[in-house]
This record gives sequence, C-alpha cells and structure tokens, in this order.
Amino acid sequence: MDVMPLLLLVAGSAAIAAAARRTPVPAPLLLVAAGLVFSYVPGVPEYTLDPDVVLPLVLPPLLHSAATDSSYLDLRAQLRPVALLSVGYVLFATLVVGWAAYRIVPGLSLTGALVLGAVVAPPDAVAATAVARRVGLPSRTTTILQGESLVNDATAITAYRVALAAAVGEGASWAGGIGEFLLAAIGGVAVGLVLMVPIHWLRTHLKEPLLQNTLSLLIPFVAYAAAEQFHASGVLAVVVVALFLGHRAWEVDFATRLQEDAVWKMVAFVLESSVFALIGLQLPVVLKGLGEYEGVDAAWYALAVFLVVVASRFIWVYPATFLPRVLSARIREREENPTWKGPFVIAWAGMRGVVSLAIAFSIPEHLDGGELFPGRNLILFLTFTTVIGTLVVQGVTLPPLIRLLKLPGRDAQAETLAEANAQAQASRAAERRLDELLSDERNTLPPPLADRLRTVLERRRNAVWERLGAVNPVTGETVDDTYRRLSREMISAERNVFVKLRDGRYIDDEMLRTLLRRLDLEEAAAYREAE
Repeated sequence: MDVMPLLLLVAGSAAIAAAARRTPVPAPLLLVAAGLVFSYVPGVPEYTLDPDVVLPLVLPPLLHSAATDSSYLDLRAQLRPVALLSVGYVLFATLVVGWAAYRIVPGLSLTGALVLGAVVAPPDAVAATAVARRVGLPSRTTTILQGESLVNDATAITAYRVALAAAVGEGASWAGGIGEFLLAAIGGVAVGLVLMVPIHWLRTHLKEPLLQNTLSLLIPFVAYAAAEQFHASGVLAVVVVALFLGHRAWEVDFATRLQEDAVWKMVAFVLESSVFALIGLQLPVVLKGLGEYEGVDAAWYALAVFLVVVASRFIWVYPATFLPRVLSARIREREENPTWKGPFVIAWAGMRGVVSLAIAFSIPEHLDGGELFPGRNLILFLTFTTVIGTLVVQGVTLPPLIRLLKLPGRDAQAETLAEANAQAQASRAAERRLDELLSDERNTLPPPLADRLRTVLERRRNAVWERLGAVNPVTGETVDDTYRRLSREMISAERNVFVKLRDGRYIDDEMLRTLLRRLDLEEAAAYREAE
C-alpha cells in the first residue's frame, strides 16, 4: 500500500489550513480552492473519495468532536428550530430538489432525482460555524447551525437509502420509508442512550490518562458501529453519546481533560482540513463519464440545481421561524420576536460538504438487474457542483452579509462580567472550604504554604476583573496580558537553567523531563488563568 498520497494530502491540507489563519478567507474555502487547483497539477495523485472510509471512519470523530464542544443545554433550548431544520428541512429539500431535477434534466428518472435530492439535502455547518466564529454571529444562531449539522446527516442518509431502494428496484413505499426512518432515528438514539452511561462510568473509573484517552478516541467508532449493526443511525448514536459525555466532562480527571482537549483539537483539525481539500480534488473524477450530459447542458443543470437548493432553504426557513409563533401563544410569550435578519443568515448558511459527496459516491454502479444505474455520473457531477457552489458563493459572501445586516454579536463585556461573577462565587466557596480544612490539625500547613493557597485563589478571582481594566499606556497590554507575559519569561528562565544542568550532566534526561513537565503544567495553568 502506497501511503505517500495520504501523507501528501494530510500534510498539504494542514499547511494550507494553517496559512488560512493569516488571511481573511475561511480555511474551508481556501482548502477547497486549493484542491480544485491541485487536482490538475501534473504528478498529483488522483484522490477518489471512498464512502466506506468517510462515513464510518471520518464522520464519527468529526461529529464526536463537534458534539462534545456543543452545549446540551443550549441545544435543548433550541430544540424546535434545530429539529425543523435537521429533519423537516432535509426531507423537504429531498422532495423539492428531487422533483425539480426530475423536471429539469431530461432522461433522469424520478427515483434517481430523489436520490440526488437526498444527497444534496444536508447542509454541512462546519464551514458556516467557522465563519460564524470569525465574524461573531449571535450565540443562538450559532447553536442552531451547530445543532442542525449534528443531526441532519442521519435524516439525509435514511432518506437516501429509501430513495436508493426504489431506484435500484428493491421496492419502496411511503409506509416502508417512514418505518425505516423511525427505526434509524429511534434505534440510533436508543443505542446512544444505552452506551453513554457505561462509557462515562469507564471514563471516570480509569485512572490512567493514556487509557482514558485511548477510550476517548474509540468512543465515536464504537457508537457508530454498534448502531449500524442494528440498522439504526450511527450518526445519532455518536451525537447522543458525545453530548452526554461533554455535559458530564467535569467529572473526568483533570489530566485526561487536558490531554483530550489537545488530542481532539488535533484530530478535528487534520480531518476537517483533509476532507475540504478532498472535495476540491474530486473534480477530475466527477467529470469522467458524463456522456450525453457534457458541455453547456451539464453547466445549465448544475446551475439550476444549485439555485433550487439555495431557494428551497429560504422557502423552508422563514415559515419554520415565524409560523410556530403565529400558531402558539406560548411560544410568543416565551421567546423574543425574531427579525427577518437571523433567518436570512441561517438560510444563506446552508453550505454543503463532504457528507453529500460521500453519499453520492456510495451510489451503486448497477441496478439489481445488472444494467448501469441511470444518471449516476450526472448525480455525482450535480452533487459536486452544488457542494462547490454553496461553499464558494455562500461561504465567500456570508461574512460581508453578516456585517451588512449588522446582527448583534456576542456581548464580550456582558460575558466577562458573568464569568467574573461566577468566579467570585466559586472563590468564596473555595475560601470557606480552605478554612474548614486548615482548622483540622491533620491539614496543618506552614503559614507560607497556606498563604500561597490563598494568593493563588485571589489571583484567579481577580484575573477576570482585570480584563475589564485599562491597558498599559506604554505597551498597550492589559494587566492580564502583562501577567501572562511575565509568567512565561520566568518559566523560560527556569527552563534554560534546567537544560544547562542537563547538558553539564548535573541531572539526567529523565529528571529533566520531570522538571520540564512541572513547568509546562504551571505555564498551562498560568495561561488558562489569564484566558
């Protein structure tokens, strides 16, 4: 097996994603553009997106990472809009896009068109949320987009399976389709509910951080595979488990949390970078075998499907936003009246991604009777152009659109005040507990050490308030920035001495690693205090 193409993909996409952080262009868009360019560079390997790799091996860890970083409480508060988008919109888009493609493309069967509709139905909010974080969307809008992306893949995959069964001649009915959808949804949630408690118990009872992190990396694959064994939704199983683990992460050992945070950030970065580059690299593959659909006709079909995909989201989002308020007095009482701007951004943020391409590539080449699947290559082409079109057109215009609409972003001042108040309450509880412990003769400490505990606590309490203070007129730093910089300088001085002692053979390498790890933990603690 030649691993060089894989290494080139991972290394190249990581380098481009890192470079994107120095540009105003979101990383997903730059990666897709780079993939399109490099797909025709001589000597670059031909990368074919394999659904048997993407769906069971790439999708679960991406979903797990996104779900653990999400807020279960925020998602529960936005359950109605998330459900309307992740289930209602996906089914609506499947039917609308499928019917439109059937009417627009001559020779494309209705079942084949519905396969296309299911394939392009689920938006991939990875790119949208990446833009949202950079521009500063309201937290409610970001939560809705994140929640939609966690669940909509399950709906789309189920709708695709039903449409595909009809297309290949296995037969499908409305009753059968509804039954399969319910089995996938209820079964996926049930598997997640069954797994989440024992997995969390293991995480809290394993005492070795390396074992805990190994378990953490296995969790999304175990949840996905277990659900798929019962023909249920592996996507929903992964999301349910991850939301529970993220909500209860505070019960896990601190060393595990520190390591997990670094490991999962790296995993998500590598996978997200690679899949967006992989999208662009599919161009030569999808252009092969278009046959009668090549040229101007194919371009017109691609534009028409793209426009229907974009329009269908607007057609769904606005009624889904305002109609529940018209029908329910309780909703009107509980929720603030939305303006037209928020739904507009949500509708425009419907960018498609690698899941749509992976599903499209999983379409079989032959029907049950042995003949070729009619329009398969065209479906691949229209899926690819829709993904590229939404990523480029909507992704490029989303940041200026958000600025033009002047949506209220996150209130940094209010969030800092809330953080300071929370820290003050926690510090008071810690002080009371420290006094209780020191009053017991079994916990007697020399006064300098007891004072050090109180000093650390006071520093933690004051750090948040200091972020609200004035900046240094000479350096332009806040007190918080100065504290962090001086702390790093002190630790750096210690680190240099340890290295010199090792080089002079006064201490060995094992002792050096122990001392450096202690400094690393202190530096991490100082950095987190000042965040």
